[in-house]
Amino acid sequence: QVELVESGGGLVQAGGSLRLSCEASERTFSMGWFRQVPGKEREFVAAIGWNDDNTYYADSGVKGRFTISREIAKNTVYLQMNSLKFEDTAVYYCAAGRTFALRRRDSDYDYWGQGTQVTVSS
Repeated sequence: QVELVESGGGLVQAGGSLRLSCEASERTFSMGWFRQVPGKEREFVAAIGWNDDNTYYADSGVKGRFTISREIAKNTVYLQMNSLKFEDTAVYYCAAGRTFALRRRDSDYDYWGQGTQVTVSS
């Protein structure tokens, strides 16, 4: 059982930045960030492997504004979010992937954090 703990969410004005952190109790194969707003399906944001620097971003407009990274010594994955928009408001979840290949489906992830709320005011 892998435990994931997210932190770093909060309230920010449009155009601002936040950095989310996700500390894992152990490393698996890969890590992903997802987000969800009430009434909508959970949406893939970005993924990164533990063994290499490969990254994968959603096509939803986050590429170029969001950056996923990892710190192996701390078993921690980050999501740096810049130029935040109102539509980025969501609960953000990190997840531990079951493959080295970076995936966008939530069924490819075995363990999930509790989520952290990001609210962007317009």
